[in-house]
Amino acid sequence: MSITASQNRLQLSTFKLNALLGMAQAISAELKTEELIDRFRRILNDDLGIDRILLYKMEEGKWELLLNSNCPDKVVENINVERDLIPFNEITFVGVSDNPILLELDVIIPVIQNNQPVGYVLIGDTNEYEKGVSATIRHLNFVQTLSIIIFVAIENLRLFHKSLEQEAIRKELELASRMQSMLIPAPTDMPKIPGIKIASYYHPHFEVGGDYYDVIALSPNEIGFCIADVSGKGISAALLMSNFQANLRALFDNHINLKTLIKKLNERVLAAAKGEKFITLFIGRYNTSNRTLEYINAGHNPPFAYLHKSKKIFQLKSGCVGLGMIDDIPVINDGKVVFDEPGTLICYTDGLVETVDGDKVIYSTKIIEEILPSNQSVDKIIEKIAQERTSEKVFDDISLLGFEFL
Repeated sequence: MSITASQNRLQLSTFKLNALLGMAQAISAELKTEELIDRFRRILNDDLGIDRILLYKMEEGKWELLLNSNCPDKVVENINVERDLIPFNEITFVGVSDNPILLELDVIIPVIQNNQPVGYVLIGDTNEYEKGVSATIRHLNFVQTLSIIIFVAIENLRLFHKSLEQEAIRKELELASRMQSMLIPAPTDMPKIPGIKIASYYHPHFEVGGDYYDVIALSPNEIGFCIADVSGKGISAALLMSNFQANLRALFDNHINLKTLIKKLNERVLAAAKGEKFITLFIGRYNTSNRTLEYINAGHNPPFAYLHKSKKIFQLKSGCVGLGMIDDIPVINDGKVVFDEPGTLICYTDGLVETVDGDKVIYSTKIIEEILPSNQSVDKIIEKIAQERTSEKVFDDISLLGFEFL
């Protein structure tokens, strides 16, 4: 071997080593996927003289063409990875293939991970080497090594950005959860009205829930309250509920009629939700002087009332459709209950009474009907109902709001 040939081989080996080191440095520098692919192309096209390159990669369950360098359109348009490339699980010279679509290229280099193809690099050389050996053959092992490196780098970048997105979403959910928890009044923050005991329980199924309840002191002897549930889940439901809470607090006072309140709230929900979501709601007003509860059930699960002395249990159903379902609610029926003896009222959302049994959803209020007549204090009743719910069966937010009228 001549000195010149030895020097050329040394220079080529040095170049390849530097190219690999340069690619490693580029990966460490966290270049974008497009920049890594372009560096890969320049090494093959400009430095090695391999003029045709196709690079396919599995992305989100489907094959994507990430690089096309100098390949005829008729080739690119007709290649189907599933049909034409999947059969190859090792480096293959196209000459042994009977697929005419691939004959414009020289070599198929599969990239295999966990016994599954995750990518393919197809290379071709239209410029014959002076001794009859094409660049694709002379540099095949190096191209294979470089291909594996580039695929690992691209995948690592994808996973890195995905983890960043997931972390951002997690932080957004955490912030939304904290904000929502500020909207749900804690038991210690409930109004203190003589003649009324109040208890509550709140358990979102996910970090951010669509349930809401509130109790407002309207006067020294009157409270207003509601329990509500937004259709759907996640941040959009939580945002709609926060908007609803602001409107409820702004509108609900001791002067407004409940029917008027429902109409105004319906307008606000329609404006905020744009018809994409709705809210079911039970809203009431209780006056300790005349022991009267006025209420409207807007498509919500009907609460249970229990009279202690007569041992009578019944549901509060009078009302209308949910808020945000239609522009103008045609009929609103308000209800009235006079508690002429001590009684308990339990309001709840559907997560409490809907459970999963296989592929079926079972609706049952048995848990409330069995515990409510126990003549325990309302906080004990709420606690016991919450404890009876098994987490394995729960698939929705659970909220409970209870009142004991003394």
